[in-house]
Amino acid sequence: MDSPAGPGGGAADTVAISVCYVDASEPWIRELALPRGATLADAIEASGFRQAHPGVDPGQAGTGVHGRRRPLDHVLHDHDRVEIYRPLVFDPKESRRRRAAHKAASAGAKARGRVR
Repeated sequence: MDSPAGPGGGAADTVAISVCYVDASEPWIRELALPRGATLADAIEASGFRQAHPGVDPGQAGTGVHGRRRPLDHVLHDHDRVEIYRPLVFDPKESRRRRAAHKAASAGAKARGRVR
């Protein structure tokens, strides 16, 4: 008997997953049914992500499932949400240094009565 999962297959032979990516403009989400045992890399390939976002390399940007980083060979489970992360624009350490320097400069100016 044929099913939506394919000839002779059943829903137990597939996993329902979503592939998500958010860029500066809008979220990109694809819902997929993949064979049981599919990996993060399989989901990204089947979703058409590389064609939709040719400038983003998931291997370098990072990937995860439900907010936890996972490698591309991670095996997916039913109802997993595959996330493709954006590359960092700024180095987090450098950003912290800049904020601390700005805060120190503001505090010094307040102490000298220059800022209200």
